Amino acid sequence: MKSKFISPAVFALILSGFSLPVLATSVPMALLGSPAPATVSARTIVIDADTKYVNVVGGDTVKFNAGDKSFAWSFDVPLTITSLDLNRVAPAGVLDHPVKVYVQQNPRYKHGS
Repeated sequence: MKSKFISPAVFALILSGFSLPVLATSVPMALLGSPAPATVSARTIVIDADTKYVNVVGGDTVKFNAGDKSFAWSFDVPLTITSLDLNRVAPAGVLDHPVKVYVQQNPRYKHGS
């Protein structure tokens, strides 16, 4: 019986795919965090017509104000989630344009500094 051989370059390419950040558009909603009460005492970010992106830290809860509407979101996301579309988690009708969220890894969970 012949054994199959995978070249080291092909093997490395296959493994590298597992270390890439996960595309948040293909991730189930359950992995993007969870809604928080809008009354939560948290960092507040104002979304206006010029807001294209916001920065948050993994594990944080953030209240978003967009005009006269608001919502809060807890960014309890896996370390592989580095960005997501805020429109995907915002309640319908709150945002009127695309806003990207960049999620910084929480320094409390970094390994081997």
